[in-house]
Amino acid sequence: MLTAQRGTDAEFEAIPADFTDPDSPAQVVAEAVSRAGGLDVLVNNAGRMQAARVEDMPLADWQRNLTAPFLMIQAALPLLRKTKGSIVNTGSIEGLGSNPGHAAYCASKAGLHGLTRAVAVDHGNEGIRCNAVAPGRIDTELNMGFIEAMPDPEAFRRDIAGIHPAGRTGKPEEVAALVAFLAAEDAGFITGQVYTVDGGRMAKLSLP
Repeated sequence: MLTAQRGTDAEFEAIPADFTDPDSPAQVVAEAVSRAGGLDVLVNNAGRMQAARVEDMPLADWQRNLTAPFLMIQAALPLLRKTKGSIVNTGSIEGLGSNPGHAAYCASKAGLHGLTRAVAVDHGNEGIRCNAVAPGRIDTELNMGFIEAMPDPEAFRRDIAGIHPAGRTGKPEEVAALVAFLAAEDAGFITGQVYTVDGGRMAKLSLP
């Protein structure tokens, strides 16, 4: 397995990449093919949270989050066409709803969900599948750091757990398991779908 990422991971061979550079996706795909000899699966799992309302959002921040996965898909399609490969995009429940001050993030994830369906429709006859996962609150390093910055992290954790019917936040491994399934041949008749992984949060109505 090859990963393109900002940091390092001792478990997997990595290709350092800066996805704010529009030339980076094509370079990453070319390097992956050079090392591995081909491409079977593309998982788009990069994003950036910008906290701002529409009036306060710089154009560059608005454009950033959806461009990288689009360019990655564009670069990968000729290779995936050869292998009848699969694409899995990481969206978000904020592609279905929005938290306050998340205009660009919300719009980019909704756009990624739409792009997922469009790629599935346009390239299904070439043997390419495209699906997305839409995680909710997951215990990633980014989210854990956000919680630790709260005035009372323990109270915040209790409040966040309480809005989930599952009674807790999610684990990265739980999202990864679904991504692995969608990428595999066992999911060969699944395409154009967006799967919510949120402990039931989006199914729960707020109290009056």
